[in-house]
Amino acid sequence: MKSTRIPEALKHEMTLIIPEWLLLKTGPVREHAVVISDGKFVAVGLATELQQQFAGLPTVMLNDSLLMPGLIDTHHHLTQTFGKSLVFGEPSEIFRRVWVPLEATLNDEHLYLASKMAALEALRGGFTTVCDAGTRSDAGLNAIAKAVIDVGMRCVLGLICNDLGGTANAAPPDEILQRAQRHLAHYEANALISPSLAISIPEVGSDMMLHRVSRLCAEAGRIFQTHANEHLVAVERSMVSRQLRPIELLQRVGALGPQTLLAHATLVTPTELKMLCDTDTAVSYNPVASAWKGNAVAPAHLMSTFGIRLGLGTDGTRGDGFRLMDYAEAAQRFAFGMGGGDSSCGAGWLWCDLATHGGADVLGLGNQIGEIAVGKSADFLLLDLQVPEMLPSWDLTWELVRLANRDQITAVFVAGKLRLWQGWPIDWDADALMRQYIEVAKTVVAQAPITKVHEFSSVHRRQHLTQQASNRNGGTGMGARV
Repeated sequence: MKSTRIPEALKHEMTLIIPEWLLLKTGPVREHAVVISDGKFVAVGLATELQQQFAGLPTVMLNDSLLMPGLIDTHHHLTQTFGKSLVFGEPSEIFRRVWVPLEATLNDEHLYLASKMAALEALRGGFTTVCDAGTRSDAGLNAIAKAVIDVGMRCVLGLICNDLGGTANAAPPDEILQRAQRHLAHYEANALISPSLAISIPEVGSDMMLHRVSRLCAEAGRIFQTHANEHLVAVERSMVSRQLRPIELLQRVGALGPQTLLAHATLVTPTELKMLCDTDTAVSYNPVASAWKGNAVAPAHLMSTFGIRLGLGTDGTRGDGFRLMDYAEAAQRFAFGMGGGDSSCGAGWLWCDLATHGGADVLGLGNQIGEIAVGKSADFLLLDLQVPEMLPSWDLTWELVRLANRDQITAVFVAGKLRLWQGWPIDWDADALMRQYIEVAKTVVAQAPITKVHEFSSVHRRQHLTQQASNRNGGTGMGARV
């Protein structure tokens, strides 16, 4: 797997791949192989048997490697990449000060570039599917869809249906619902794009809109997305304006259910957990977002134990699937496990499951992706295991959570097609994209009415050093915010 040359067999339409390890839904196995044809797994089994059954088929032997399902990001914001590090150190609800002002300035070209860069970053981090929560830009979603398709990954693409604010311009309710129905129908036959409807947070949707949008998704077999119970201020605003917490509000208006995916759900009461259980509502657990800007950590291990369906999401923080799994376990250890004496917090396998077939389930795509199985789409990664970080190997599943790195990803396949080799696309110019992207990013950020609470780190350091010098000299100058 150290070669820079792509094995010829990986380029064929029908291929037999024999890795050292294969990660199945039940765990990692040796001496197994897969056959890929027409973008799907057509055979999965013992390598010796498949070699006999498919004699003469182009074959690639991959020693010291793992073939595993592509990772699934169940909560992303593809169009926010221009401002990623602008939010570092910022207090909660950055969407009000950064994301809404930024996204309101984006045109089709900006949306395309931002989304294409986000998709490339996600693929490099092992994600073959992302769920986009919707852009607040007035520009259409076609540019986002085109970007994702051009990169070659799957996307659950959300259309925001707010009727009480949270966007640059709120259309009349009838117009919002008509647009929602068109969106659900528009991508019906698209192999890579799955349409979805979203309301940014429950408070920016009327009772009628929350109910109707959720029902439209249920009827279409698609998912309804909303951010719920993420920040304390949002929970309190909901209690003041609607006399209910966000999840309670969703329950009252009939917007919970198997079609509903709640992003974050960090501040949850026992009553709300029971609501999620009773309605089979799913949750996207976003541990990196909790660490960077959240008020709490979702009790994901407890939710899973109670049967609440879960996936892992980046929230657009960084497109690194292995670091996401690491954070998923670590956040549970810090927030809950250490206090209760739980030394395993899911025993590693839980976070691998949520990053793969668990994520597919909450996105309504469990019959298509998420595992290495006959009939499923051939969305998978080839991972180099012959690296110092992974040796010696005693428990491969847990090692994937705690030790694996994205630089071990040799190849990324979506629908049986090789999309990245050793971190870079094989059929389009990523360098050209990055050059164009950085120039546009400078212009976009300069024009957007963004408000930051904290200075950039270089400015903060100077203020800190100035304060230290003033303190040594007996001064009483104002200190920088820390």
